[in-house]
Amino acid sequence: MQSTPQKWLITGANGNLGRRLTACLMAAGHRVVAVVRSESARESLMGLDPRGPSDLFQVQIANYDDAAQLADVADDCDRVIHLVGILKASSRASYTDAHERSCERLLQALVRTQVRHVTYVSILGSTPTSGNPCLASKGRAEKILADGQIPCCTLRVPMVVGEGDYASAMLQKRAHNPRNFAFRASSLEQPIYAGDVVSAICAAASQKLEGGFDLAGPESLTRAALYERAATVVGRETKVISLPVGLGLALAFVLEKTVTEPPITRAMLEVLDHDDDVDTTAIAERLEITPLTTVDEMLRLILPG
Repeated sequence: MQSTPQKWLITGANGNLGRRLTACLMAAGHRVVAVVRSESARESLMGLDPRGPSDLFQVQIANYDDAAQLADVADDCDRVIHLVGILKASSRASYTDAHERSCERLLQALVRTQVRHVTYVSILGSTPTSGNPCLASKGRAEKILADGQIPCCTLRVPMVVGEGDYASAMLQKRAHNPRNFAFRASSLEQPIYAGDVVSAICAAASQKLEGGFDLAGPESLTRAALYERAATVVGRETKVISLPVGLGLALAFVLEKTVTEPPITRAMLEVLDHDDDVDTTAIAERLEITPLTTVDEMLRLILPG
């Protein structure tokens, strides 16, 4: 990470990745402005620095659709990390609002500031031409940032797994189940450790890297194999039973038609069903984050025995 202290703005800072990034930057002596959308999110971040709000750490509430507010909070920042995004759209948050519009407003805000670089975290498989609404929206958001006046780097990542996050809780549960059901258990996962993603973000921003890059863990394996490896780490065994993904899509379709806020959607399932198998050796070396954390090491870090 760049040694000269900088001031970083992080949008979506109350997520697991944002909290981890904030703590890492402050430990390195950088100043951080964490941007969230609500008072409850602001309060959830205050414990990251026991000294409370200071010149080193500020938490600001802003509407991601309000360029003026974003310009105010980014006024004297040097770097921006844009972590805003959703996997499941709802009546309160559409893909367009969360991805494309937030990027448009961010760019409108930053041209009024001294910000010199933006790092955007997207999803592996995102492209404007994707048939999946989430991946297509993310792809369009990437293009908006790439076409903007501020140099930008996009890191497209698959399942990110870190201590205390949703993915680790899911794997913990799966590891202790003697039998697991999964839609298309043969689909390929290439999970990456959250600590490696934070290191990659910091390096991309410090190097002012530009362009879009696929970043994933060092191993691609089936979903069934991932669950079995997780079970082995905690000293158990599990049997994974594969279900047709079409069954899940049909169930999601019914829920979309009958429930105001369905727990799953077809777009969400299609993202989760994406086969992840990419060679990220070159970008990992470029960002100086090798060796990447192996699947087994990652599982040992996140799963209690």
